[in-house]
Amino acid sequence: MDKATKETFVSELRERVSRAPVLYLTDFTGLKVKEMTELRGLLRDSGAEYVVIKNRLAKRVIAESDELPDISESLVGPTGWVFGYEDAAAAAKVLSDFAKAHDSKPAFKLGVLENEILQPEQVEKIAKLPPKEQLYAELAGALQAPMSNLAYALEAKLQETAGLLDALIVERAEAG
Repeated sequence: MDKATKETFVSELRERVSRAPVLYLTDFTGLKVKEMTELRGLLRDSGAEYVVIKNRLAKRVIAESDELPDISESLVGPTGWVFGYEDAAAAAKVLSDFAKAHDSKPAFKLGVLENEILQPEQVEKIAKLPPKEQLYAELAGALQAPMSNLAYALEAKLQETAGLLDALIVERAEAG
C-alpha cells in the first residue's frame, strides 16, 4: 500500500469512526472467507459494517482521534472493526449470534460506546438487549398502564356517583 492510499484509507477510517456511535473490536482468527462474507452481510443488514484494518494504521487513527479512547493495547493480532451506525444492540446481537453458530468466532476484544470502553462481558449484555422497537413498546405500555388505571378509577367513581343519585331519586320518589 503506497503512501497516498494509506492517507486515503486513514481519512476514510476517521470518517467512519466519527459517524459510528458504537464500535466493536473482534478477533476473527479461524474464520474462513465464506464465513467472513456471511458475517459482513448480516452486519450490513443490521446497519453496521465490518472492516479489517492493519493495526499500525488503526493505532495512527486512534492517536489522531478525539472521538476514541486509547484502545491501542487491544490491537494485537488480527482485529476486525465493527462500526455500528444505527443500533448498538443490533450489531452486538449479530456478532454474538454468529459467534455462537461458529465456535465462538469472531471473539469480542472490546467495544466503544459514546467514548467509553466496554469489556467483552458488557458487549454480551448489550447483545442480549431486546430490539429497539420492543423497548419502545414496553416503554409505551409502562406509560399507558398508570393512565389506564386512573381512567378506570375515575370511571368507577362516576358509576358509584350515578348509582347513589339513582338511589336518591328512588328514595325521594317513595317519600313523596
